[in-house]
This record gives sequence, C-alpha cells and structure tokens, in this order.
Amino acid sequence: MGVWLASASMRRAQILEKMIKPLHVEALVDVDETPPTGAVSEQVLAICRRKASAVPKGHGFDIVVVADTMVGDPDDANAAMGKPEDSMHALAMLKHLSGRRHQVWSATGLQVCGDWTFFVEHAVVEFDELSEDVLGKLISSDSWQGKAGAYDLAGMMRSNARLVDGNESTVLGLAASALRLLD
Repeated sequence: MGVWLASASMRRAQILEKMIKPLHVEALVDVDETPPTGAVSEQVLAICRRKASAVPKGHGFDIVVVADTMVGDPDDANAAMGKPEDSMHALAMLKHLSGRRHQVWSATGLQVCGDWTFFVEHAVVEFDELSEDVLGKLISSDSWQGKAGAYDLAGMMRSNARLVDGNESTVLGLAASALRLLD
C-alpha cells in the first residue's frame, strides 16, 4: 500500500513511520495557509481542506495524508497563535503561554480510494512558569522554528509542559482518530 504524507513536518513523519512502511514524505508547495475568520477549529479545518485540494489528481498513492495544527490563544478562543516569524516572536509566544493552559487543534485529511475524510480534534496543554533561563535555552535551541505556538511537545518543551486532556498525537500534528483509521 502506498501512503503519501503531504507534509514537511518531521514529527508527523515520525508518527506515521512507526505505523506505515514505506511512507512517502513530500510537502505540498504554494498552499495558502492564511487562517480564515472563525473559531480555531474552523480555521485549522479550512487550511487542511486547502491542502487536500492541492493534492494533484492521479498521484498514484493508495492513501494521502494532509494535516494542519494550530495553537489557540489562551485569551481568545477564536484566535490562533500561528508560527513564529523569528526568535523574538517565538519568545513573545512562549512568554504568553508560560504558566497557562491552552488548546491545540489538529485537522487531518485522509484520501482513500479518491475520497477525502477529515478529522478535527483538540487537546489541552499546560505550561509550567518558564524561567528566563528556560526561555533562553528554548530560543537558542531553535526548537521553535516552524512550530505552531513556538514549541514542540515531543522536544525540549517536554520537561516544561504536560498534556492535560486529549491525545499527544493531536498536539504533535495528527488527529488521533485519523491514526486509528490508518492502524
């Protein structure tokens, strides 16, 4: 069975490679990831659907996987924090999340036999109060690059944050219900 993960996320690839071999990993290009208005759950699904629409017909794979993940702003249920543009933006995001709980939303689309099915799930993550020393290490490690909310729960942030509700796979980029379907 040929499975294509249409994503540049190494975390998503690591999760799927434990379940599926061989896995073809190739990101889509030029997909508009500008969040629309609405709740974060609607935003993440809309972007995931855009990615699905960008998958070329006749790709030759049995299954295609697309996904998007957003970190919700703990102060506004309709605002996503996005990915940091630079180290100062990452620092501001981490300070905003420090000592707080927030939701992480993932949408995953599976194309099986030409038909798309979409899954949207959220999890709750709680950060410890991050000291200046911890913040400095997180920023200097570049672990924030390309990460929604400027952190990777399976990376350096693991010792400073915890999953309160939901599935870790959702925080790492894939809806757990989609993974169950693939298992």
